[in-house]
Amino acid sequence: MLDAYRRILTPATASFSVAGLIARLPISMVGLGLVLLAEDATGSYGFAGSVSAVAVLANAAFAIVQGRLLDRLGQARVLGVVISVWGVALALTVASLQEGWPHPLTYVLAAVAGAALPSVGTCVRARWSHVLADDPDRLHTAFSVEAVADEAVYLIGPITVTLLATAVHPAAGLVAAIVVGVGGTFAFAAQRATEPPAHAGPRTRGRRDAMPWITIAPLTVVSAALGLLFGAAEVVTVAFAEEQGSRAAAGPLLGVWALGSLLAGVISGAVAWRSSPLVRLRWGALGMVAATLPLALVPSIPVMAVVLLIGGFAISPTMIATFSLAEQELPPARLTEGMAFVQTGIAAGVAPGAALAGIVIDSRGASAAYLACATGAALALLAALATRTRPRATTLGGHDADPGSKHPPTGAGGGERAGDRQLA
Repeated sequence: MLDAYRRILTPATASFSVAGLIARLPISMVGLGLVLLAEDATGSYGFAGSVSAVAVLANAAFAIVQGRLLDRLGQARVLGVVISVWGVALALTVASLQEGWPHPLTYVLAAVAGAALPSVGTCVRARWSHVLADDPDRLHTAFSVEAVADEAVYLIGPITVTLLATAVHPAAGLVAAIVVGVGGTFAFAAQRATEPPAHAGPRTRGRRDAMPWITIAPLTVVSAALGLLFGAAEVVTVAFAEEQGSRAAAGPLLGVWALGSLLAGVISGAVAWRSSPLVRLRWGALGMVAATLPLALVPSIPVMAVVLLIGGFAISPTMIATFSLAEQELPPARLTEGMAFVQTGIAAGVAPGAALAGIVIDSRGASAAYLACATGAALALLAALATRTRPRATTLGGHDADPGSKHPPTGAGGGERAGDRQLA
């Protein structure tokens, strides 16, 4: 199993992957850190939640613009600027909360910080795509590494920021986020040898490469549906644990869910898949539906831990297939921008998912609210079934052939072949 990882983790690739992991820790730290600091400073969860929401929405709104700049100007030039703006804006947001500055100013600063938070995850995947452009099998393994890294981010970040904010100082978690975010991003951007080339030169026939919306639009919906599932699951699991008389069990329950996803990512990356990313996406989404439907029937915390652990195994394969398919279809000149659409979809779905779950919890209880998670999984499946890829010419040998494609036809890549329609 480890051979697949040894083939891709050279000193150069391991270096930018580790730096990218550190650089994106703030993704899971800032929102919670803002809530903890703002509530401590004002005593209002409503205000605290709204400050965090402003930062999240601003990040989603500007992620696409940032992705376009990264493609046009290059990672090193853009990341150095945006991470500097982010660090200053977040530091000022912390100061505004501690010093009691006017609330509108706090919102503005939080919005600037959210908008400037670098899309490091998309940059790392774009870098892997550049380094392994001619080997889709190894690229799948690389995306599995990043899926595991994403799970690690969401395991480490919230625990770290909560511990620092409660045991050291309410602002300590956000200060730590600034340190690791700025340091990690500059360390990542400094690695120029593996950086994808910028695409600011003359365009073909005076036009930009077309965005493959037939693929990217439904994939963005898949991601938003996954975000809805994640947002609902976090809120419902806390309520479920509280109903069972052990609110403290919510963290471990969510932890075993992430652990299942992490393990699935490790295993998936070691497998040389013959099916295309589109087939894997559809089966993964179907697996998520099957994994979320039983949650509403679980009677106790120990049983819930087992069900969540098993259910977590559907998450990483689905996300890996989503990014693999996006990478396969996007033109190099719009790779980061296109992946930013997919990445932003996840963030855009979290808040509606949490809100929907909260409404159901108030009216029907936690168990019934787990159906909100199943709703997200079902929407992801429908979007996956609606996803199409660009037409490929077919050779006499039955393999896809596309002279304009950046990837040669292989068992792990290619367009929508007959096997891709197994779940259509």
